Amino acid sequence: MTPILVLLTIAAYFAVLFGISYITGRKADNQGFFTGNRKSSWYVVAFAMIASAISGVTFVSVPGMVATQSFSYLQMVLGFAVGQCLIAFVLIPLFYKMNLTSIYEYLENRFGLSSYRTGAWFFFISKMLGAAVRLYLVCIVLQLLVFEPLNAPFILNVVFTVFLVWLYTHQGGVKSLIWTDSLKTFCLVVSVVLCIYYISKDLGYNFSEMTAMVRDSDLSKAFFFDDIKDGKYFFKQFFAGIFLVIATTGLDQDFMQKNLSCKNPRDAQKNMVTSGILQIFIILLFLVLGVLLYTFAAQNNLEIPTKGDDLFPFIATGGYFPLIVAILFVIGLISAAYAAAGSALTALTTSFTVDILQSTKKDNELKVASTRRIVHIGMSVIMGLVIILINLLNNTSVINAVYILASYTYGPILGMFVFGIFTKKQVHDRFVPLVALLSPILCFIIDTNSKAWFNGYEFSHDRLILNAFLTFVGLLLLTRKKTLQS
Repeated sequence: MTPILVLLTIAAYFAVLFGISYITGRKADNQGFFTGNRKSSWYVVAFAMIASAISGVTFVSVPGMVATQSFSYLQMVLGFAVGQCLIAFVLIPLFYKMNLTSIYEYLENRFGLSSYRTGAWFFFISKMLGAAVRLYLVCIVLQLLVFEPLNAPFILNVVFTVFLVWLYTHQGGVKSLIWTDSLKTFCLVVSVVLCIYYISKDLGYNFSEMTAMVRDSDLSKAFFFDDIKDGKYFFKQFFAGIFLVIATTGLDQDFMQKNLSCKNPRDAQKNMVTSGILQIFIILLFLVLGVLLYTFAAQNNLEIPTKGDDLFPFIATGGYFPLIVAILFVIGLISAAYAAAGSALTALTTSFTVDILQSTKKDNELKVASTRRIVHIGMSVIMGLVIILINLLNNTSVINAVYILASYTYGPILGMFVFGIFTKKQVHDRFVPLVALLSPILCFIIDTNSKAWFNGYEFSHDRLILNAFLTFVGLLLLTRKKTLQS
């Protein structure tokens, strides 16, 4: 696939995307940017959220992890679905009742200003790092397909990629994202389904033969109950999935910003449950694709890339299939990646403007709009710089990097919300930032020494639960005698 063809594919895709963004966002005010004026239809939001949840990391990393992890990721995805049901019936009614623009305003109402800012800053760090890791993956693929053949530096690649994200989100915010993400979801699902079709056809399988081959493959083992010390152990993955999705979706301004754009809490609940169920089937498609890719590589004696993240790009764009497969790969990748990056950039802008600068509480509409635009540009620049830094430091699978980051940065947020919702205790608010900083440090120390201290036990994504628990205990130590009145 030539660099020019890749650029033409991206240009055609973004021409449609910009058209949708302009039509839906041209009359958006600040509330349209922040909450979509709470007029979004639940089924549109549910469909749109698939692309944001999947991201370019899933698109590339999940097929590649099949060789070492089999279908064990599905255990975590089942936990995701349960977690989204808990979000629907615990968090959504609470946030709607309080009529929040930013969900971290809950922490101010419950504990005080220091807790509020702590939650907002931890979200800022979490989302910036997570979004940058996801967008970094797109930059790597574009560098391979476009910028390297044109002898262009990686920094130009980053500027180009981040600028596109800024361009289609700067006007309409959430109001535009609901519709642009719906387009991305459609492109994402169609591309992965057609890639499965073309690869199966090349291998000589019809649908039933392909299904039987995947079912019988050693790579498709999904459930692991044998060794509790193993990172793939079912209950470790399942419960980690529940708490991960509560932390990274239910307590994440990015995803909840879309949910809070629904007309009422009942619609938001329908959206959350529906998107959770759909995600199981979408992830299963990517796992099936992984088996097909490794099977194809084995039958054709291909030298498999060292990093699993490189497998799908290597085969899809390597000229082994009709050109349409390479085009579908590019469309699917940019659909997934730009959906996650666009919604993250909008959420970061919202949280920084509302929570950290508190512009909506002290400024008029015009001043808020001006501040929001400046913050939006600033967030884009910071994201670009973080991507460049990640490129210098990267040494692990991208999807593992995302979840490791989430375990350490979302843990304090999860612990604070659990303490606030399930207890009526008040805390010494000014010391909450100290607890939020110490918890990840203690979690890291325990995680690093767990094999020696706990008879070979190894933490996986369940380190998030440990991190949140440490935060919860820390808040208990800060308890004041006064309790919250019912």
